[in-house]
Amino acid sequence: MARHADGAFFYVPDVDGVQNTLNEEESAHVACVLRLKTGDNIMLTDGKGGLYRAVIVEPHHKRCRIEVVEQRSNRDKRPYRLHIAIAPTKNIDRFEWFIEKATEIGIDEITPLLCEHSERKQINVERLRRIMIAAIKQSQKADLPQLNEMTDFDRWLKTQNAAEQRYIAHCNEGERQPLKTLYKPPENVVIAIGPEGDFSMAETIKSADYGFEGISLGTSRLRTETAGVIACHAVYFMNE
Repeated sequence: MARHADGAFFYVPDVDGVQNTLNEEESAHVACVLRLKTGDNIMLTDGKGGLYRAVIVEPHHKRCRIEVVEQRSNRDKRPYRLHIAIAPTKNIDRFEWFIEKATEIGIDEITPLLCEHSERKQINVERLRRIMIAAIKQSQKADLPQLNEMTDFDRWLKTQNAAEQRYIAHCNEGERQPLKTLYKPPENVVIAIGPEGDFSMAETIKSADYGFEGISLGTSRLRTETAGVIACHAVYFMNE
């Protein structure tokens, strides 16, 4: 939940016509935390591009009923699609920070990668999705990014669309150019970012077989989660 000019901001994945009922968590925010009353305005996002203004019909703490009174245009609709595939960090708090910030900036798809040098082998997808939901409410976005299950890097390479611009950020030997030099807005783009021990040389070489070009994200050696946020913001900035 976040504040908006037309009221607090809520996530309702299945906005159905005019009359809707918030889930128990969101209902508790309405009735117990914010103490909203009948007739108060709220804003909704369905995470699928829809934004709505609604009014409280019955502020029940478990089954708050609302009425949609207006559908708004998606002011943040982007002309490009950004997919970042990134190896989760050993310290999961840092990876959760990346998930939150990338969602706030604007991203369409995130794939957690399992690489040769990965120290983290498992993630809690549902927890990460909840962080994403909180982030779209905080940043008042209409789109919830797609979050994939953790995927082996080699297997993931084989699924990539040849129509997209494809880049891999690494520190291994070989030709690398700045992202800003290679990326051509507003085309769709996928960026791979390795674990704290970087991609292996074998992984870097194999990625080239699938059309991935090596990139740098600046002169500093970055933490994995920092590289992810910088890549996300760079693409956003270049499309402004």
